Amino acid sequence: MVVAIREASVAALPQYESVPIAFRVTSRFAVTAIDGGLGGFQLTEEPVTPYIKDYDADASQRPPRWPHRWDMTHWGIFTAHLDAQLVGGAAVAWRTPELCLLDGREAVACLWDLRVHPDYRSRAIGHQLFARALDWSRERGCRIFQVETQNINVPACRFYARQGCELAAINRYAYDAALNEVQLIWYRDI
Repeated sequence: MVVAIREASVAALPQYESVPIAFRVTSRFAVTAIDGGLGGFQLTEEPVTPYIKDYDADASQRPPRWPHRWDMTHWGIFTAHLDAQLVGGAAVAWRTPELCLLDGREAVACLWDLRVHPDYRSRAIGHQLFARALDWSRERGCRIFQVETQNINVPACRFYARQGCELAAINRYAYDAALNEVQLIWYRDI
């Protein structure tokens, strides 16, 4: 299977969004503080009542809305194509002061979004998109590649670990309590 990874412009975000990002949640990493956090944190995978998580469900968060939220001048947008079919995408944020995850550091790039069509998952397309996003960041002099995910996205956590990322931060209070999710920040040196 030959997948073509192409750099795209912000104008391609409506097509980019056509690749579903939703996934079925069947487990989560429960986060337990050891000795009040002084002894670190323990992550234990536990089953949950299955449900569908769709990051695009909130219309204000969907890819075509990103240019209304941030200056995307310094972003990399990538699409994955199998023959003529769009099967995946990745977005990398860089030099975007209003994006708090970057902390205003020019040597940091953030993988903002990674999606692979459900029919094509587990076929190394995500790996190819990740590698292209990493190369793009390296070409711009970045030294750190950052990724945010949640404890309810166990497959993504395992994927980022396989890509050489290290879990560097756990924020149990990053999101509204009603979500019952924990923010996990991964880093990879470039």
